[in-house]
Order: sequence, then structure tokens, then C-alpha cells
Amino acid sequence: MGKEKKAGNVYVPNREIFQRINYLYQAAHMVLKNCPSNTELVRFYMQSIKTMAKRQVLRLDPSIKRNICKKCFMLLVPGISASVRFKAKQEKRCVIRCLECNTVKCFIHSKDYKLWGQQPEAWMDQSHTNGKGPG
Repeated sequence: MGKEKKAGNVYVPNREIFQRINYLYQAAHMVLKNCPSNTELVRFYMQSIKTMAKRQVLRLDPSIKRNICKKCFMLLVPGISASVRFKAKQEKRCVIRCLECNTVKCFIHSKDYKLWGQQPEAWMDQSHTNGKGPG
């Protein structure tokens, strides 16, 4: 397992990796905001984030994952590197198109919609196990 550091009164595993991911994400935003023509540096930062998370077997937060183009690793910022449209066929959807490679991402846009990780069924319930292992 990774090293654990104490943050306040809570142990946070892989704290340094998460700090590095946070720094690279913020740096990519700043580069894209200040110099939109420097897309190669932004792609490098985003690809580094994905590589670090993959090597350390960490899950990126959905808010970060949704802002990375799966094809060209571009940071998707509305108006700068992505266009955002809302469509309502059967259910409301947010359609994000990367302006670099024209890849499209669709997300359900609803007040009651929750990601699987936010639903109670996805949480491990410790009351059923009574402290016993499997079997």
C-alpha cells in the first residue's frame, strides 16, 4: 500500500499523489486561461494526471474525469476548449464537444440523478457482516 500521512486528525493514504494531481489540474487551468494557444502543455499536464492515477490505482473524482477529453487528453473548459449544449430528447442531457478533436461526451442532466458512487446501494454496509469475514 501507499504511504499514509496525517492530515489534521485523519490519515489520508497517497496524500502526496493527490496533492500533485491537484497542482497539475490547477496548472492546466491557468495555462489554458492565460495562453489558450499552448494546448500541448495542457495536454501534457492532463495526461500526467491520468498516468499518475493509473499507476497508483487511484480513482479520479468525477468532476475531474468529466473535464478531460478521452481522445486527445485536452482539458475541457466551456468557451475555450469545449462547447456545451443541452438536449432534451427522452431526458435532459449535457453534450460536451472537444474543440480540438470533436469528441463528444454526454451526461444526464437531472436534479435527482446521482452517480453510482453517490447512491446508497454502492456503499458497503458493515452492519450485515457483524465483524465476521467471508464464509
